[in-house]
Amino acid sequence: MMNSYARTDMLVEPAWLAEHLDDPAVRIVDCDLAASWERVHIPGAVPVKEHYYKDPNNPLFIMGPADFAGTMEEMGIGDDTLVVGYDNLGARYSSRLWWCLNYYGHTAARILNGGFPRWFSEGRPLSMAPASHRSVQFTARANAAMYATAEDVKAAIGRPGVVILDARSDGEWAGNESRSNRRTGRIPGSVHLEWLVNVTDDDIHLMKPPEELRRTYESAGVTPDKEVITLCQGGIRAAQSAATLALLGFEKVRVYDGSFAEWGNRDDTPLEK
Repeated sequence: MMNSYARTDMLVEPAWLAEHLDDPAVRIVDCDLAASWERVHIPGAVPVKEHYYKDPNNPLFIMGPADFAGTMEEMGIGDDTLVVGYDNLGARYSSRLWWCLNYYGHTAARILNGGFPRWFSEGRPLSMAPASHRSVQFTARANAAMYATAEDVKAAIGRPGVVILDARSDGEWAGNESRSNRRTGRIPGSVHLEWLVNVTDDDIHLMKPPEELRRTYESAGVTPDKEVITLCQGGIRAAQSAATLALLGFEKVRVYDGSFAEWGNRDDTPLEK
């Protein structure tokens, strides 16, 4: 239905989470930097061990399955765990966790709608205590259908039925902000919708209503019948856009994990301004 999200299982509201704070099957993850978790957090939440879940030996890309599984187990996330991630900025980082979990086959992942700002504004419980330790096992099985390489993006340029969706800022898109890349600009034929179009322009940053999001994407030619590859600087904002599209029912969405941190520093990748 146009007036509802297609994936009603992806978002959880604060009232639901408040009822499940002590549920041993649920693991809450504070996806902001560890310093934020140390200051105060939702009761029972664990801090992230690796903020973007990148490979320590090649930080352009997501860590390998063994490292990811080990990281999840350290956080108390096992094969049977329902994960609820939250952050302080419009699901920017909780979407990254959502995408990484789904990429590695763990679909029991949720995003707290409105994140910590909404939880705090509603006067809900806060804690400074560490979460309880859990002994769990996590199995990582990569889903290649969710992942795009630079070669995949090259092959997608100009191909009918494929949209390359750039979630970066206006300045990055125009080539005025380098983000320390050797080369700036945009991928030829790509579509630009900054990830912030997905959330309300206020202090809470709720996901926008589904009908508004659908209109925004359809006006840019991003429709559910097409394959979509999202990108940004390092696959973080791109994951938020990918999560938003999944929320709307898009089934063919891949994240270019290397994004411009890779594309803008290679000599064989086309750019335009």
